[in-house]
Amino acid sequence: MKALMALSFTLVASIAAPSMAEDWTGPYAGFSFGYTDADGPNGSSGNDATFGPFIGYDRDFGNFVLGGELEYNRLSFDLSEGEGSLDSITRLKLRGGYDFGSALGYVVVGAARLDASVDNDTAAVYGIGVAYPINDRFIISGEALRQEFDDVTRTDGGLDSNVFNLRTSFRF
Repeated sequence: MKALMALSFTLVASIAAPSMAEDWTGPYAGFSFGYTDADGPNGSSGNDATFGPFIGYDRDFGNFVLGGELEYNRLSFDLSEGEGSLDSITRLKLRGGYDFGSALGYVVVGAARLDASVDNDTAAVYGIGVAYPINDRFIISGEALRQEFDDVTRTDGGLDSNVFNLRTSFRF
């Protein structure tokens, strides 16, 4: 009975104890793999896998984390209706988030540069993400991003793009 009471006390104490906050300060680099869906004018659309490297820096202010990141995603798909192809997206992102102790939830804002066969364009990027540390150096995360480009297709129409990335990062 004493052993059961001791085990119960230990479980209650561990559940009630506040989780240790992660220290997110420092540089990191990683690789993302994901999916992009793009919709253009006249019903043209496309989707494909994306992949590429990223590098960034975060600063931890207690419960709040601010950071910046440069990311490159390689694309390789043709839009329907002969509207051209999408080759890559480069993003410069600011991110701010809340440290939940065992994970970081964050929002992203910044600029995205789309390189396409017809034209290149720059647009705002925004989205959300969550990061989870596996250990002191290795982090897995996921992001959902949105970009709305004005002029990258043959018919001079806009292109809306959604990107869903799974990411692995290594902190230095």
